[in-house]
Amino acid sequence: MPHRLDPAPPLAPCATCLPSNSWHMPRYFVTLIVAVALFMETMDSTVIATSLPAIAADLGEDPIALKLALTSYLLSLAVFIPVSGWMADRYGARTIFRAAIVVFTLGSALCGFAQSLPDFVLFRIVQGMGGAMMVPVGRLVILRSVPKAELISALAWLTIPALMGPVLGPPLGGFITTVFSWRWIFWINIPIGILGVILATRYIANLREEAVPPLDIKGFFLSGIGLAGVAFGFTTIGQGLFPPAVVLGLLAIGIVGCFLYVRHAKRAAAPLLDLNLLKIDTFFASVVGGFLFRIGIGAVPFLLPLLFQLGFGLTALQSGLLTFATAVGAVAMKTTAAPILRRFGFKRVLVWNAVVAAGFTAAAALFTSATPHVVILAVLLVGGFFKSLQFTAVNSIAYADIDEKSMSKATSFAGVAQPLSMSAGVATGALVLEVERIGRATHEVLASDFPAAFILVALVAASSALIFARLPKEAGSNLATRARPVGEVPETAAQT
Repeated sequence: MPHRLDPAPPLAPCATCLPSNSWHMPRYFVTLIVAVALFMETMDSTVIATSLPAIAADLGEDPIALKLALTSYLLSLAVFIPVSGWMADRYGARTIFRAAIVVFTLGSALCGFAQSLPDFVLFRIVQGMGGAMMVPVGRLVILRSVPKAELISALAWLTIPALMGPVLGPPLGGFITTVFSWRWIFWINIPIGILGVILATRYIANLREEAVPPLDIKGFFLSGIGLAGVAFGFTTIGQGLFPPAVVLGLLAIGIVGCFLYVRHAKRAAAPLLDLNLLKIDTFFASVVGGFLFRIGIGAVPFLLPLLFQLGFGLTALQSGLLTFATAVGAVAMKTTAAPILRRFGFKRVLVWNAVVAAGFTAAAALFTSATPHVVILAVLLVGGFFKSLQFTAVNSIAYADIDEKSMSKATSFAGVAQPLSMSAGVATGALVLEVERIGRATHEVLASDFPAAFILVALVAASSALIFARLPKEAGSNLATRARPVGEVPETAAQT
């Protein structure tokens, strides 16, 4: 066996010890536990944005300076995600997943008690350390607990919190800040975190590798410098946090760090991020094609609330109720992803659906203050369905041809690419808005600034189809041939 199993406590049967041809409740719970943890992380990353003015006023800081709380979290993700796979292999997936939830929850509690900007930034870094381990290791738990034939349905659940977090975050943050206090944005994570630790202890088995190579220390530092520089640089573009020269300097340091890591990885016996994984067609398509698609889609949760609130004059609550339609579309996709991929195949869905989903993103360029809200809701609802379908297909096919021994490295690699691409998407949208305002007497954001941004990010998302078109026709067939929607019990299991 390539890995060792420290079984779950006798409170519940081990999730990975169940028959591979059935979807029993413990395995179903494993997926839900990871999905809830992912939802907590993604929503926390967006809910804070709405509350920055209130936090700044309470701490006596400039709201612009509070953007450091967002970028410090992303910086922490970039540094610690690469080591998550090694940690899970060395100490066990359940051990690291539980520890990640504890660290994230502790960071949340501390953020609620922050009394100054340095405190707040430091505690956000602690949160980021937990988030960096929680999401990729949680995905690794799913990959090692669910047979590949059921992987599409399992990963479909994980796309829902990823899409719901950005659309629920702004209205929820506004509501909590207005009715209670901004500090409850962070304290609300405490009971969720405690429940997550209890459920993880009960239902998640502690899979780990038998033989784990030493930690690639040099690779850890080079990847940390490179990825942090790129992520931090992308995030600060168009935000007004630093002068342009500083932003370019951060990007330059990041690019040099990434270059040095690539050179190191080619020589290292066991690199932290294994670049050889990109030689696998399905993994390459998921990482590179998914990167381009997420650049386009990642800008939408940033652009839409600005358009609705600054361009159309809607309140944060009205804006949130409109963008919530995207999450509803994602939920509708949950039970249909596996049948669609089984019917049409991964390659065809990835190529054509990339164009369709990008088209719905571009459609937002046609929104005006006179557009009926029912039309906006319909576009976002259907667009959410196709975007979620694409995310499910991209996330699933990444692991179609990955063996058990390389699974942890693959989740770390994919985990690094995803936040970088989302940051690049936000940076792209912000940059277009900045360009639109050049030479204008006033610095306010107008509704007319947004069409160019939506069209540009949609074109970037559509360009991912060129990467997916390189896949062999049968790509992902081992995932789609026997996949079942989440919750469907096979006939043989139902009879037993």
